[in-house]
Amino acid sequence: MVKAIQRKLFLVSLLILFLGSCKSSKRAVSKSSKSTSEEIILTRDSTLKVNELANKVVDYAKQFNGVKYKYGGNTKRGMDCSGLISTSFGSEKILLPRTTSDLSKTGQWIDLKEVEKGDLLFFATKKNSRKVNHVAIVTEARTGYVEFIHSTTSAGVIVSNLEEKYWYFAFVQARRVF
Repeated sequence: MVKAIQRKLFLVSLLILFLGSCKSSKRAVSKSSKSTSEEIILTRDSTLKVNELANKVVDYAKQFNGVKYKYGGNTKRGMDCSGLISTSFGSEKILLPRTTSDLSKTGQWIDLKEVEKGDLLFFATKKNSRKVNHVAIVTEARTGYVEFIHSTTSAGVIVSNLEEKYWYFAFVQARRVF
């Protein structure tokens, strides 16, 4: 009887964990070296290093282009929006939260006019809601044009841009994590 109750509590805990996967909490951004667990703080002062890192993260994310959507997924078998972010940044040993909600509180808020490659964009896609539930990585940014890669429930991992009316009106905030 006790084991059955414990099993049910475990399953309920797992369900809650997965239901929150496209939501988030605040964590530090770190880059661990392979030989130590030393934390390296990156700033925009080290522009060359940051640009290289952004290029690597975006290139890694683009490898998933066309992968179908899978809630809680983070592999080529299926990917959700926050899974794409955590997997792409994780490829460069940058540890980020797994949920969209937590990601939306990570790093520094930036104005949309200041976004650069590698920054995160957050969207509210539910009708009549401004609560963030979707995240993307900026792949290209110039004055008046922002392109991003993300995983959608309808088309899987795709590249879109803010000129598209749907994404323009769903946009909530941009954040810089390195």
